[in-house]
Amino acid sequence: MSTKPGSAAFAVLIDADNSSARHADAIFEEVATFGEAMIRRIYGDFASETLKGWDRAVQAHAILQQQQRNNTTGKNAADIALVIDAMDLLYKGTLDGVCLVSSDSDFTRLAQRLREEGLTVIGIGEKKAPEAFRNACNRFIFVENLTAQGAPSTADKPSDKEAPSKAIPLIRRAIAALEDDDGWVKLGAMGHKLHALVPDFDTRTYGEAKLSTLVEKSGAFEMKRNASNHYVLKEMRKGKKAPQKKRAAPSKS
Repeated sequence: MSTKPGSAAFAVLIDADNSSARHADAIFEEVATFGEAMIRRIYGDFASETLKGWDRAVQAHAILQQQQRNNTTGKNAADIALVIDAMDLLYKGTLDGVCLVSSDSDFTRLAQRLREEGLTVIGIGEKKAPEAFRNACNRFIFVENLTAQGAPSTADKPSDKEAPSKAIPLIRRAIAALEDDDGWVKLGAMGHKLHALVPDFDTRTYGEAKLSTLVEKSGAFEMKRNASNHYVLKEMRKGKKAPQKKRAAPSKS
């Protein structure tokens, strides 16, 4: 399946009880980087005051509300309706992928099932989302990383970001799976391997927008352009320091 922007058809299924309306704009901007949100549905009891905040987002993004009342305490009718719709959409065979917007572990098996049938599954949720759900998706994106790009909330502080050096063990794993005889691997291939190994890997978690910048700032890898003008990298030899960028000479007064 092609994942070039605009080429893939996605269904965006939102668990309103486990998602915040203030992330809606950022969520749909992120989905647009994978493909087109052909189907947009949100599930919950919209007679409840707790979901009133979704009114603007529902109108702004043309999201179809799927009203589900919880008639019995402890039973989530909205979750069941989302799963039923996801399976119906799967068997229609018109989609390339599904975006599940939730931090709820109950959707772990759904993500697995959709992937088993060849659909790309993108999860979008908070950092509290269980690891099992995150790993069941092809990619899992933290909403904290999305909101940090736009208008950050009080919870999205720069101090919440990990230092670039924290990504070193993950990058090493990806390189080890790909490296050739001389240890060099293409940056793009390494990025794909990273996402395969760690579905919730995101350079924005470490405060960087680009993978090349993250690798450079980690200080543990050599990076250069090869004969085809592609970035390649390998782990830096012990005792060797990362090259320093040249500073401009001070101007004479």
